[in-house]
Amino acid sequence: MTRTRAEVLNTGDDIGTLESGKFADIVACDGNPAIETRATAWNRFVMQSGRVVRFDAKD
Repeated sequence: MTRTRAEVLNTGDDIGTLESGKFADIVACDGNPAIETRATAWNRFVMQSGRVVRFDAKD
């Protein structure tokens, strides 16, 4: 879905997929937010512009 939107906006060279050299913000969470939207409340880390800006260590 993200790749298609980037291609429609003619920005596919810079965004849309997780690849070296592209811009990306990543949220890693426990669970699948496509199935359970509350999974985004259980973030493991947030990465913005290649730097971890939030890290929630869990046992």
